[in-house]
Amino acid sequence: MMSVLQVSLGVLAVVLVLGGLTYFYVRDITQKQHTILRNFPIIGHLRYFFEQLGEYFRQYFFLGDREEMPFNRATRGWVYRLAKDEGGTLGFGSTYSLHEPGALIFVNAAFAVLEEDKLPTPPLIIGEGYCEKPFTARSIINISGMSFGAISKPAVQALSRGAAEAGCWLDTGEGGLSPFHLEGGCDIIMQIGTAKYGVRDENGQLSIPRLHALAAHENVRAFEIKMSQGAKPGKGGILPGGKVTAEIAAVRGIPLGQDSISPNRHREIGNVDELLDMIELIRRETGKPVGIKTAIGGWDFMHLLCEGILRRGLGSAPDFIAVDGGEGGSGAAPQGLADHMGLSIDEALPRVVDALIESGLRERIKVIAAGKLVTPARAAWALACGADFINSARGFMFSLGCIQALRCHTNSCPTGITTHNPKLQRGLVVEEKYLRVAHYCINMNKEIDMIAHSCGLRHAREFNRGHVRIVQGDGRSIALNMLYPPGGSSGNSSVH
Repeated sequence: MMSVLQVSLGVLAVVLVLGGLTYFYVRDITQKQHTILRNFPIIGHLRYFFEQLGEYFRQYFFLGDREEMPFNRATRGWVYRLAKDEGGTLGFGSTYSLHEPGALIFVNAAFAVLEEDKLPTPPLIIGEGYCEKPFTARSIINISGMSFGAISKPAVQALSRGAAEAGCWLDTGEGGLSPFHLEGGCDIIMQIGTAKYGVRDENGQLSIPRLHALAAHENVRAFEIKMSQGAKPGKGGILPGGKVTAEIAAVRGIPLGQDSISPNRHREIGNVDELLDMIELIRRETGKPVGIKTAIGGWDFMHLLCEGILRRGLGSAPDFIAVDGGEGGSGAAPQGLADHMGLSIDEALPRVVDALIESGLRERIKVIAAGKLVTPARAAWALACGADFINSARGFMFSLGCIQALRCHTNSCPTGITTHNPKLQRGLVVEEKYLRVAHYCINMNKEIDMIAHSCGLRHAREFNRGHVRIVQGDGRSIALNMLYPPGGSSGNSSVH
């Protein structure tokens, strides 16, 4: 009896398999969308399967440690070690090629700074003398804007707690201020995006009462007007409707479950004077420092901005400028903009600093740099170019456990960082990950100081462009202060 039943089940299974194959064969051969499936029914699906898995096979099996994009395995490994507090020590030499064009070489001093001569890197005060409540920023490395919505609740919680532990600030991103940003007790920069999320009235306009309410939070240290970002200059934030949960909708002040697409610029800011008007308004209403975040596409904007400030007076100036390189981007972006829009931070940062020097505004305006500056060496380069602080988004995502799965926009992030699926968020344990956030920030600051001491400097704020050399196409290096003489070239450029 049992053998008959087994035979019957086996026959049924074969019939089902053959029936399923027949169904897919007929469906594939009659559909008109996919040429491969029409010509090669059933087996053509393997092509799409391997195409989907190809990027993951290349990442783990085929690409070398220095080949992968946007961040290679060697860079990610460095970040992971810093976050795990394992140090950046390696054996048998580096795989970093000192002959590749663009390679960074720091100029070591013949007589390095002794341990007893080292000084702590001093904090800087943002907005001193120009607002009621200036902000003392303690850390060189800080967390760049990542909106609640683009990243998950546990990710925000871990970043908030880790930032408090390390003494750095956390930028909210354009998605508004959530309770999860506040719960760690860290310093917060509240970003005001083009859609005014978190500070908008029922008509989507800037709400002064909402500004007052946010400024009342002691931990909200400054406000940042987002003009554009490196991932997609000229395009507003993109949050698919599937990621707009009830919590996110409440924080942003938008409908539940609908795509959240920000305007591509602030409607009330169409020129430099309107920008300076907005800066003065927010600073007057909140009493706190106000800066701008922008990608750079040419030199006109900085020249017009500096001219406008000098015409109106130093009180109209932004307290800081966050320069976002075209290689930035932790969220969704159209490929045409992500690939081709905006100058790299390598070119944009020194030009912005030069424009401020030439205008006599360098002491008035602090400069924050962002754009794949996830290692101590890249951060030290930015300081040498003239930055006061470095912002990182993806570096801190790696510290949370990001594996560069490239699914940030799909709500299926396997590490729980950029998804609102509770089953996937479960893997991100806040009590564990906040310590990695803190370790990453603390160890980044330590290793930047280590590079400074090797250059003969007492602390990292003594870097200048003479301390860095850049390898050129012929394999020889040239000093950064020869490539970009401080304050000496951008004003004479005819390229816009």
